[in-house]
Amino acid sequence: MAKTFPLGRDSKTGHFIPVKEAQRRPNTTTVERIPKTGHGDTK
Repeated sequence: MAKTFPLGRDSKTGHFIPVKEAQRRPNTTTVERIPKTGHGDTK
C-alpha cells in the first residue's frame, strides 16, 4: 500500500485542487505527492 497520494496544487495561489484539473492546466499547476497521515517526516 502506498504511503503517499497525488494532489494537485495551483502554483499561483497555493490552493489544493483536483488532480484532473491540475493535469488540464499544466502551465499554472503542479501535481504533488502528499504523505498519508502518520507517514510524514515531521514529529
